Amino acid sequence: MRRARSGAAAKPRGQNRSGSSRAPAVAASASGTGRARRPAGQAGGGGRAAARQPSAKRQSPSSPRAQEAGPGEPPPEPPLPPPAPAAPSASELDLGEQRERWETFQKRQRLSFEGAAKLLLDTYEYQGLVKHTGGCHCGAVRFEVWASADLHIFDCNCSICKKKQNKHFIVPASRFKLLKGADSITTYTFNTHKAQHTFCKRCGVQSFYSPRSNPGGFGIAPHCLDEGTVRSVVVEEFNGSDWEKAMKEHKAIKNMSKE
Repeated sequence: MRRARSGAAAKPRGQNRSGSSRAPAVAASASGTGRARRPAGQAGGGGRAAARQPSAKRQSPSSPRAQEAGPGEPPPEPPLPPPAPAAPSASELDLGEQRERWETFQKRQRLSFEGAAKLLLDTYEYQGLVKHTGGCHCGAVRFEVWASADLHIFDCNCSICKKKQNKHFIVPASRFKLLKGADSITTYTFNTHKAQHTFCKRCGVQSFYSPRSNPGGFGIAPHCLDEGTVRSVVVEEFNGSDWEKAMKEHKAIKNMSKE
C-alpha cells in the first residue's frame, strides 16, 4: 500500500513538471489578445509578438509613435525631394516656322538643344568679343573670359603691382568664368583690403584678381592667356602710387567692370 501511494504521488509530480514545461508554449501559441495584455517589459513576450505581426503593430512614419522610435529601430526615412524639371526640347518650344531651321542647325553643328542655345547667346550677347582662355603655370587654375581681341592693358605702379609686375585688363564679372581651381586659390589683401590679390597656392602665379579700382570685376593678366586670341595690345601707365588722385583724373577706368 505504501508503494502504491508512493507511485501515485510520483505520477502527479511528474505531470506537474510536464505541465509546467508546456505552459510557455501554450501561452505563446494563444491568440493575439492574450499577448497584447502582457507587459511590454516582460522578457520574451513583447519582442516575439511584435516580430510575428509586423503589419498589425507598425505605425506610419507620420505618426508620433513612429517618430519616437527606440534605439534599436531605424529612424523614419525623410521624404524624397521633388524631381528636377527636365530641360525643354525643341519639340516643346513654340518655334513656329523656325523649327525646321533650328533642328537643321543643331544637326549641322552636332549640338544638343542647350549647346545650340549657348552658341547663339554667346555670339549675340558678346558680339564683337572673343573668348580668351588662360590660367596659372601649373595648370591647377583655369578660366575663360570674354573680351576684345584688342586688349587695353593697365600698368600700375602701386607698391604691390610694381613688385609683381601686375599688368592687367579689366572685365565685368559676368564675362569671367573660373573653369577649375577654386580650391587651389589663396588671397592676399593689405591696406584697404578692397583689392583681392588671388594666386595659385601651388605655383604662385596670379592670373587674375579683383582690383581696387573695379571691385565688381576682374583684372586679367594678359601674359597668362593662351595663345591665338589676342590681336593687339595697348599699354597705359596708371599712377597707382598716388591712387586717389589717379582715380579722380582717369575718366574711364572706374566704369570698366560695368556691363
